[in-house]
Amino acid sequence: MFGLFGKQGAKAPEDRLAECQKKQDWAGLAKTCYELGVSAMNQGDLNRAQLWLHRADTIYSADDGVYEKVGDKLTDDCSDRIGQLEDEEQLLYNGVPADIDARAEELGDVQIRVWGLMSAARLVKLCGRLSGLPGCEVLGELDWAIDMMFKSFQAPPSQEEYQRLMNVCNGLYELNGKPVYYTGEIDVPGGAPFQVFDLNGMMGVEQELNGFLDSHLRLLAALSQGAEELPAAESSVVGCALLPDYYVRTLGGKPEDVPQVKAEMERIWSDYDFVRSGLTWEQAAQRIAGYKQLDILAQ
Repeated sequence: MFGLFGKQGAKAPEDRLAECQKKQDWAGLAKTCYELGVSAMNQGDLNRAQLWLHRADTIYSADDGVYEKVGDKLTDDCSDRIGQLEDEEQLLYNGVPADIDARAEELGDVQIRVWGLMSAARLVKLCGRLSGLPGCEVLGELDWAIDMMFKSFQAPPSQEEYQRLMNVCNGLYELNGKPVYYTGEIDVPGGAPFQVFDLNGMMGVEQELNGFLDSHLRLLAALSQGAEELPAAESSVVGCALLPDYYVRTLGGKPEDVPQVKAEMERIWSDYDFVRSGLTWEQAAQRIAGYKQLDILAQ
């Protein structure tokens, strides 16, 4: 395995991470993440294996040039290992989305979409702070996007609002692959710095938000055209505020044992009960407004 890394193999992987980030050597960064993932998997630490192998996959999948530099041997093995991890039901990364999907089958389309809005609202404060990093400005638009999407359930948006939401959707998609996605970080009071790359967990928070906004845009387009068959809501965004990568990277162990993750799990299931309870728009608006003020990383 170590032959994949050439001369840089003499340095500890953690040192190489910082060095590759500084040099913007994305192929080297992908290789180092892969090595950390393989090491964690061999040691039975499947959460860390999930973290690092998915980071490697994200990096080399975002750029054809990086993909070629990394080579098929590494990418094929990384893909195989990720496939093995997807079969590990005990991992929070797999178990929670499966539970959410199962619960969503009992909900109507609008209920699923409002459930997702509530989870996304809990990222507003964090994303607002991340938006101060050059290249991450689009994350600051999440606050507005949530309000616009919620209001659009009650009245159609203007063309300008629709276009702005589309711009936010596209900006979230483009965030993955920017240098700041691999290198940016912000301070966290009382905790380790939060890296933009920590959004990569749960299939990629920014990509889940992109898919969530895209689904809503397709719904609005279908409604404006009087379509009889509307696009189905997707529930995957409901887990977006768990942020397991941050806790696995900084604390190790099982993310489900972390107090902040436990608290978010309670909010997810509380929201599920709430959307099933015959909520009013006023009640939902109050809940979302409260979530937007939440510091999701607070201890």
